[in-house]
Amino acid sequence: MNVFFEVKLILFLLQIVSLPISYVRSENPAVLPVLECEKYDHTCDPAKENCQTVDRCVPHGPEGKVSCYASWRNGTDGFKNMKKGCWLNSENCLNDTECIENTPNREIYFCCCQKPMCNGRLTLRPVISPPTTTSSSTTKVRESGDGQLMRTLMYSIVPILGTALLIVVIFGMWRWHQRRTTIYHEQLPTADPALLNTPCDEALRPLQLLELRARGRFGAVWKAQLISDFVAVKIFPLQDKLSWVSEHDIYVLPQMKHENILNFIAVEKRGESLNTELWLITEFHELGSLCDYLKCHTITWSELCKIAESMAKGLAYLHDEIPATKDKLAKPAVAHRDFKSKNVLLKSDLTACVGDFGLALKFEPGISPGETHGLVGTRRYMAPEILEGAICFNRDAFLRIDMYACGLVLWELVARCSARDGPVEEYILPFEEEIGAHPTLEEMQDMVVTRKIRPSIKDNWLTHPGLAALVSTIEECWDQDAEARLSAGCVQERISQLSRNVNVSTSINQMPDVVIPLDMDLPPKDISI
Repeated sequence: MNVFFEVKLILFLLQIVSLPISYVRSENPAVLPVLECEKYDHTCDPAKENCQTVDRCVPHGPEGKVSCYASWRNGTDGFKNMKKGCWLNSENCLNDTECIENTPNREIYFCCCQKPMCNGRLTLRPVISPPTTTSSSTTKVRESGDGQLMRTLMYSIVPILGTALLIVVIFGMWRWHQRRTTIYHEQLPTADPALLNTPCDEALRPLQLLELRARGRFGAVWKAQLISDFVAVKIFPLQDKLSWVSEHDIYVLPQMKHENILNFIAVEKRGESLNTELWLITEFHELGSLCDYLKCHTITWSELCKIAESMAKGLAYLHDEIPATKDKLAKPAVAHRDFKSKNVLLKSDLTACVGDFGLALKFEPGISPGETHGLVGTRRYMAPEILEGAICFNRDAFLRIDMYACGLVLWELVARCSARDGPVEEYILPFEEEIGAHPTLEEMQDMVVTRKIRPSIKDNWLTHPGLAALVSTIEECWDQDAEARLSAGCVQERISQLSRNVNVSTSINQMPDVVIPLDMDLPPKDISI
């Protein structure tokens, strides 16, 4: 099939398709530029604020589609409105003039439509199968001459149009296969169907991106809305699909659910060909990362203990092997390999959870982790053994590398704690005071490996007994000798004991003598294979 024949075939098919398409277009009225929808938010209190009741929906995007939506909850006290307003660019809403939910027996109902104020009335109408029999008597309708002519034309055009469309589809699929074979030598992973489809509940519900919250090395993180809930959507470009697959593989490990591990929801593949995007959907936390929070807030001693203990607890669970149970497989040990304050998220109660597993590595008993490259992660958080260029690491070594970075994150927390004497300095990253905001690999090697320098410990930190004991723990985490570093479980136990022993309600001058053992008789956990 040469190029000349292909061009002629396409022109012929376009001529056949143009007549019915132009007719349909002429019959459709123009879409209004602005659509008014009823607006409602159950969180808005009319007694305290002005609750808007009408939402003017202005189309945006290349297609300019806009519609109204409503969601309501089926609770023990009956149906209750949740939210109403504008919904943008949803193909499922454009042909509906009434707001109807067709699926019964749900906790959250959702409907959308395209007609002014059509979401003011919410209708639950389950789909009913059409009747199998018809009435014996029918009503005869007189047809005009023009209607009969149109009917005859449609009967003659439909078979031709169907055949033409079938040819176009087959031809398009063949051309798409040819281009894909030429351009892409590596296919998206298809072994696990979950990588290309979300669970059915999420797939049936529209997901709307709302706000760009962060942009990193492997993609962007968006705040998004899934019905009445907010979620976080991490969007990977196609070239970073290995990080997407790796992160998904860690999240779906057996027994990976934990209060201090970021809660995973689903993955999706959006778009086709060069426009393909890979989405990873997780729980959303409004406070964001620990790094961003410390830039804008100082923390008290009790807040420091809560954040540090929960962070160490999440890292310890990640590092631990969890044995199998009757109904669950065993969880292998996992090394994070990019642990830093940007990858620790804060919940609303200031407990922490660990996320971002794009570089993580799992260690299953009897199975080699494959080719592992030591020089990965963020430079300022790299342990001395990585900066030295060592390339042979076993499981224990990778876990100790995480603990070096954990010591730096604990230093960031202490630096922003208001419990010590004197003012609290502005937030800075580890080593930013010594070598600036953008250190090179050579500068980090000279600082950490050759000169064995660590971020500075201020004298007034040591005036608070709790901070002084925590500084000792930090120094053991970032020890030059990897084997001397504490385990995550040991750090968690130390911080837990510190938070119980130090009375934060008493001022430093009035604080009673507290014996805080630095050893605590807690040797590092044996994590040898």
